[in-house]
Amino acid sequence: MNENVKIITTQKNWLESTAVSQLNGVARLSGVLRAVGLPDLHAGKSPVGMTLETEGVIYPHLIGNDIGCGMGLFETGIQLGKYNEKRWVSRLNYIRELGDIETDNPYEEPSPIADLGTIGGGNHFAEFQRVEEVFSRSDFEALNLPESSIALLVHSGSRGYGQEIFKALNYVIGLDEDSPEALDYLQKHDNALLWARRNRGLVAQKLADWLGYDTVTRPLIDLFHNYVEKRDSVWVHRKGAVSGTEGFVVLPGSRGSLTYIVKPAEDTETSAYSLSHGAGRKWARSLCKSRIKGKYDRDSIRQTKLKSKVVCHDTELLFQEAPEAYKNIEHILTALLEHKLITLVASLRPIITYKG
Repeated sequence: MNENVKIITTQKNWLESTAVSQLNGVARLSGVLRAVGLPDLHAGKSPVGMTLETEGVIYPHLIGNDIGCGMGLFETGIQLGKYNEKRWVSRLNYIRELGDIETDNPYEEPSPIADLGTIGGGNHFAEFQRVEEVFSRSDFEALNLPESSIALLVHSGSRGYGQEIFKALNYVIGLDEDSPEALDYLQKHDNALLWARRNRGLVAQKLADWLGYDTVTRPLIDLFHNYVEKRDSVWVHRKGAVSGTEGFVVLPGSRGSLTYIVKPAEDTETSAYSLSHGAGRKWARSLCKSRIKGKYDRDSIRQTKLKSKVVCHDTELLFQEAPEAYKNIEHILTALLEHKLITLVASLRPIITYKG
């Protein structure tokens, strides 16, 4: 392990060796002060579930093409008593993807996202949830989520816009912080963050409207997990990691597990002021179907062990994103708790997960 590498984990929390090797690799890049692997660390094109601190240089390739990807938790204003599983599933099954519903741009400036108000593929989703358990009453009340209201968690980003920004760099490895290229990237990067957040808000409102409710969705938490920011003189790169200094954090597991709301500790310096963004992948997508094809059929894979429903027209994607493909979210939480980085606020139970 490199001297400037730290991993936040426990003995119970499995980490693949490839991810650890990747983390050690990026820690050797020029200008890197330290690299921190969080409990959900896993391998990707660059390590996912990590924070990298640098001085004098930024590394856009570590952020990747989905600039501004993050999690937004919304209060829908829909009461639990209004929930009708059969009708909701039928209504959501009527559309293959959210792009099938026309979206008007409510902002004055033109949108750089062509398919505004959409979720995207891969591990992106929108999930209706209800409060399962409250661990800290005072913190939960500060969040202002009524227990009688249905919440909606949206995982999405800047869609094709982030890809455009990243592709224009021609896969450059590093940029001097004062170079014209870096300044241009950062300006576009910040615009991608703005529109990624707006996109999540439009997804939430679009789903509430599509289900036939006259309500205004309200953001409770919205945090990026693919982005770079400056903290004093240090550039903080987060890939699959969220800030530990911006209030409450939402940590989803998989579509078959609970989501947790946590409060960061007052001091998260030990984890580079960062927290996990979720459970993290355990299996590569290419391995999933062969490992669980005998366990599910086309219908059973659309219901979870928590009895929630999954609406998705792509059966291959459902196998790739099966709960078994992800780490145990409780192991992630335990690691963060043992390292005194969080306190638990509440858990949320999935009702319907929509992918498309």
